[in-house]
Amino acid sequence: MARPDVRPVTDRDDPRLADYVSLTDVALRRRLEPENGLYIAESSTVLGRALRAGHRPRSVLLAPRWLGDVEVMLADLPGDDVPVYVAEEPVLEAITGFHVHRGALAAMQRPVLPSVADVLASARDGAGARRVAVLEDVVDHTNVGAAFRSAAALGVDAVLVTPRCADPLYRRSVRVSMGTVFQVPWTRVDPWPEGVDVLREEGFVVASLALSDDAITLDELVADPPERLALVLGAEGHGLKPRTVAASDLVVRIPMAAGVDSLNVAAAAAVAFWATRV
Repeated sequence: MARPDVRPVTDRDDPRLADYVSLTDVALRRRLEPENGLYIAESSTVLGRALRAGHRPRSVLLAPRWLGDVEVMLADLPGDDVPVYVAEEPVLEAITGFHVHRGALAAMQRPVLPSVADVLASARDGAGARRVAVLEDVVDHTNVGAAFRSAAALGVDAVLVTPRCADPLYRRSVRVSMGTVFQVPWTRVDPWPEGVDVLREEGFVVASLALSDDAITLDELVADPPERLALVLGAEGHGLKPRTVAASDLVVRIPMAAGVDSLNVAAAAAVAFWATRV
């Protein structure tokens, strides 16, 4: 069984901490983390959910006051001991670029993404997905994390993200999702929007949330729900690509008042997931 291997740190330039350097540099981290096969779990809560999902830490970085909680979480891990680097808060801030106030940071091994077919087949404990969400080119990590949290809370079976969508395992996405990104089966669907045909071949009715003259309301969709439903939500600002809307089986709009014609994508996702819940 693994044991926490506690290692004090006093030098901000300690080479053992390369995984944690410049966490606030979004462009750098977006490139380095997938290249190096890692992601960062921020907070003891998120780390706990990642561990329960079977994810493996490369190391942990924390302030002394959080050591006891993390030692308990790591105690039952199989395999080799996990390095736990302990540093005072000013040193942590110098390394990461921000004030670490949520407990631990953990550099986690990034899992290999499954195929779309495997995600759809394995959902609901192998019974197969019946309701999935597709996030098309949603580039804001906060919106991605919020959509995953709503998907978990409202029983969406799987989430598919397009090639240009922000990384669900980026630190902010994971934090906003409260670790639910580890609970909801997900993968990237590539190419897109050709992936619409893949969903249709798997028996899904593909419903794009968009403004269109021929759109039905969300209430009308719920009144006659398909057996398998894929809800497609578009990028901030411009919404779904015209090609995606044209390829869909249905176009669905959320009825709104006061002259408002659209919602933030995370809010729209929550509304659609709630309305179509089983």
